[in-house]
Amino acid sequence: MGNTVVLNQTKQVEQLLTRIVERIARYLNETTIEQMQEECAGDRRYYEGVLADLRRLAVYGEEGVDACRIVLQEEPFRKAAAEQALYKIYHSCVAEFFTPKRDLWYEDSRSAYTGRHSIKLRQPAPPSLQQLLHAIEADFQTMREELEFYETDYRTKMIQSQ
Repeated sequence: MGNTVVLNQTKQVEQLLTRIVERIARYLNETTIEQMQEECAGDRRYYEGVLADLRRLAVYGEEGVDACRIVLQEEPFRKAAAEQALYKIYHSCVAEFFTPKRDLWYEDSRSAYTGRHSIKLRQPAPPSLQQLLHAIEADFQTMREELEFYETDYRTKMIQSQ
C-alpha cells in the first residue's frame, strides 16, 4: 500500500477515534448507575460491566488517537510506523468493540444485511446506552472496513521479516 493511502487512513482513523472517544467520555461523565437504573431497571452488575468495558474502549481509543497523532506529526511520514499503529488500533479498539472482553454485548452479523444496528445488548439496558452504542457503531464499522486489511497484511509482513 502506498504512503498516501496509509497516511489518509491514519488521518481518518484519528478523526473517527476522536469522535468515538468524545462520545464515550461524555456518556461516562454524565451517567451514573443510578441514572441507568431510573431509565431502565436492570442488573446493577451488568451495568457496572458495561461501563467498565466502555472505559476500556475510551482508554484504548485515546491511546489510538495519540498513536495516530504521533505518526502524523513525524517528518518524513513513516509508513511502517503508521501501519503498526493501525494494526494495534484494529485489535485494541475495533475488535474490542465488536467482541468485548466481558461479552456484555455482541454483534448480530445478520443485522448488517438488513441495514439495522448490529450491536445487541445481552440484557435490557437504558435507551441512552443503546443510543451511545448505535452512535459509535457506524464509526467503528467504517474503521473496521478500512483496517481489516491490516489483520492479515501486518502479520504476514512480521512473519516474513523474521
